[in-house]
Amino acid sequence: MGEQHTVKFPQEVIDEYAALGVDLPALFSAGHLGARMGVQIVEASSDRVVGTMPVEGNTQPYGLLHGGASAVLAETIGSVAAMLHGGSSKIAVGVDLNCTHHRGVRSGLVTGVATPVHRGRTSATYEIAITDEDGKRVCSARLTCVLKDAPTH
Repeated sequence: MGEQHTVKFPQEVIDEYAALGVDLPALFSAGHLGARMGVQIVEASSDRVVGTMPVEGNTQPYGLLHGGASAVLAETIGSVAAMLHGGSSKIAVGVDLNCTHHRGVRSGLVTGVATPVHRGRTSATYEIAITDEDGKRVCSARLTCVLKDAPTH
């Protein structure tokens, strides 16, 4: 599950971060928690971030996808979108996450798609729709991130 794939970013975004010495695809491989849960970011821009996660290994005692796993997927892809909106001079920090779980999933892969609700100077809010392999909505989430000035080294 910890296998890493290359994240798809627009080339101009990769170039902007590379000029600052940041390997953007490596930075947004979903981190240690995301790697343990098998989260993969497969498409990324400030307009739309898509990520996947296997159900296997992320279930609760009844064998259903754990709600916390859906929350991890939602916060991961929503944070990536907010960070891309903020640009290289900002960092995105999640301050509010809510999730509504619509149906149980026992196997396969779930896909989350984050799209903007609000993109301002100091905050960004994204709606995240998580669906099963049949395209049925499993979870609806909303994430708000504050955009803080990036530390200067």
